Amino acid sequence: MAYASSLGIALVIAVFGCLFLGLYIDRKLGTGSIFTVLFLVIGVAAGFRNYYIFIKRLASDAKDPDREIKDEAHKENGAAKKN
Repeated sequence: MAYASSLGIALVIAVFGCLFLGLYIDRKLGTGSIFTVLFLVIGVAAGFRNYYIFIKRLASDAKDPDREIKDEAHKENGAAKKN
């Protein structure tokens, strides 16, 4: 739940962080708005990539709700075999 609530903040940071980086580079190099637009697109893509990964992870967990229990049992069996 904490990861889901932090997605909005991560999207804003990615978009505005890249936007300000593009503005900074454009001002330093005097290139107009080339880097601003480029980094803005990169920031939006990075933000929505985070959403995609979250939805993909959420969907895989929803398909197999007993996944954590199976993983724990498998780990315990492997530890018992080593001893």
